[in-house]
Amino acid sequence: MPAGPYTVGMMQKTQAVRAMVQRLESLQRAGVTHLGKVPQVEPAATPAIEPARDQPQSDVQTAALAAVARDVAACTRCAELARTRKHTVFGAGSPHARLVFVGEAPGVDEDRQGEPFIGRAGKLLTDIIEKGMKLRRKDVYIMNILRCRPPGNRNPLPAEAANCREFLDRQLAVIQPEFICCLGAVAAQNLLETTAPIGRLRGRFHDYRGIKVLCTYHPAYLLRNPAAKKPTWDDIKLLMAEMGG
Repeated sequence: MPAGPYTVGMMQKTQAVRAMVQRLESLQRAGVTHLGKVPQVEPAATPAIEPARDQPQSDVQTAALAAVARDVAACTRCAELARTRKHTVFGAGSPHARLVFVGEAPGVDEDRQGEPFIGRAGKLLTDIIEKGMKLRRKDVYIMNILRCRPPGNRNPLPAEAANCREFLDRQLAVIQPEFICCLGAVAAQNLLETTAPIGRLRGRFHDYRGIKVLCTYHPAYLLRNPAAKKPTWDDIKLLMAEMGG
């Protein structure tokens, strides 16, 4: 039976990611620790409404993410965060996800268990994904600007976000999603390198290395400000329409 468009697309994407991983490894062997602008790998076309498929756990993208996760676990660039964290919080979900959610930083629950968005805000995000978007949480990918919890859940410092930027870019370079949804001002401003407030950023698409980016309010903000749930749902509906859902 001939391979379908999804299979062909995934083969092309895997080949592209394998080439990108080989380049990253050669840079590391050469002593390059800050990647700067990672060359964009053109994402393979997939059916508009088709979510990520289950893939063998030994594939190249899973292995590439595991390599980045090991670097994150050993990172001590931010002395205070390295000293106070219980666990680094790398990210979770499908390495083949069409959609990546990016938050700001782990909270106390995430720091304790090493998983992103598992507290009250995480439950609300899961409801948005599963009840609202009709996707499975495991088919998207969820990560943060920082991979360590700031003490007292304070906002990330600019130097901390800069130190963690390499890991953010490397994760996204491996996954190569078609869409990114930034949750809150910290995530949106850091990913897009802007100082614009979230109110001006939401409601339209932006660009990150050829990937469409939508910005909306953070689930933790929605817990404190229920009136913001409606504009957030408007943003999510805009994202779903662009994804073909």
